[in-house]
Amino acid sequence: MTAVRRLSLVTDEGPAPVPKCPKGVLRVAIATQDLKRLNAHFGSAKLFAVYDVTPTGWEIVEAVDFGEVTDESGRHANDGGDRITMRVEALKGCHLLFCLAIGGPSAAKVVSAKIHPIKVPQPSSIEEVLTRTQTMLKAAPPPWLRKVLADAGMGVPKPFFDNED
Repeated sequence: MTAVRRLSLVTDEGPAPVPKCPKGVLRVAIATQDLKRLNAHFGSAKLFAVYDVTPTGWEIVEAVDFGEVTDESGRHANDGGDRITMRVEALKGCHLLFCLAIGGPSAAKVVSAKIHPIKVPQPSSIEEVLTRTQTMLKAAPPPWLRKVLADAGMGVPKPFFDNED
């Protein structure tokens, strides 16, 4: 089975454990091959960049490295391990997962871990993904995101048409 490496910022005090997501922060995982772009499928991403996002900014939390990956040909390496469960476990605590593609069984495992998968139709920079996420947080978010925000303990802006007083 392939080992999972967590790459995190190190301070003078040494490496810190993965920080728990603070209340009022949206934790976002981005499937990437290079830590610069959202450019990978869920099951074959070499890395996941994990960020904490608020309406006013974002901060990288960690990069999760899975080492050996498939070539996205539809055939997976037969290493005897459950690669999908390992990925889902490594991303627990995230609220959103951005990727180019994710299969049905993988999506079901992700959703069951309370992570909302979002398929993006084409590669884009990580900065673009984070900026769009911030825009969604500032505007009246769609219903699915309102539920995620409520679960994250974030104040959910009311849509402009919501006159329930």
